[in-house]
Amino acid sequence: MSAVLVAFNQAPALRREQLEILVVDCGSQDDSPRLDAEFPAIQILRLPQHFGATRAMNIAMRTAKAELILFLVPDVEVLPDTVTRLAARLEGDSSSAAVCPLLYDPSDHPVLRVYGIPSHDELATGVLEPASVDLTQESVTVEYASRDAILARKQFIRGINYFDERFGEYWADLDLAMQIRRAGKKIRLCPSIRAKLHPGVDPLQGDAVAESDRILGAAALVGKYEGFFAGFRFRIAAIFKALGRFDLRGAWLLISGEKIGSQAGR
Repeated sequence: MSAVLVAFNQAPALRREQLEILVVDCGSQDDSPRLDAEFPAIQILRLPQHFGATRAMNIAMRTAKAELILFLVPDVEVLPDTVTRLAARLEGDSSSAAVCPLLYDPSDHPVLRVYGIPSHDELATGVLEPASVDLTQESVTVEYASRDAILARKQFIRGINYFDERFGEYWADLDLAMQIRRAGKKIRLCPSIRAKLHPGVDPLQGDAVAESDRILGAAALVGKYEGFFAGFRFRIAAIFKALGRFDLRGAWLLISGEKIGSQAGR
């Protein structure tokens, strides 16, 4: 099995991981480059700049040799039995294309990162309401599990021609969920299999280009599943909302199609 972590300026979180892992470093400017010496068993792929998580995951997918791929964000720490139990669950369930653990915070409270398919309003704001699930069950079918921690079949992702790079930093995991549903497969949350989510600051929080990337990715998603004009209307509505709050830079970024990794304005 291969574990893939996509990281950007998250060296402290990466130091927690004890697995043999493959890290895609998206041009970090903190002390992430020092991790090579600290963890020589980790394979680190260094990108010259941040091209977005989607491209980073594709690079990792083409490098990883295993057929089961565990995607993690650096803020998630797997427990000693998390990976083996997830793998056993997925290998024993041909109806599922992916499984995920239940995340807990350091105070041992569950943190749900599973959702229904978001509405247009949720896509526009980026604020998603977690799904209501029965945590007493052995496994629960969910529509959408975030890439915080999810084990997927490489064969399935390869079959959809890898992740769609029209998505930059955001929504590739939602696109995967929709592709899984379209194929008649399932994503299962396994509440008895746990991983720890450490609170961390999003290194892209407050970044205007990241916000543009998120909205443009949402527009691409709408266009992909509802048609070109639906995606176009979504993007135009976002531009007018930015203008309505006098966010001229945000409006321009959306008009120009500025995404994470674009050369202009970086």
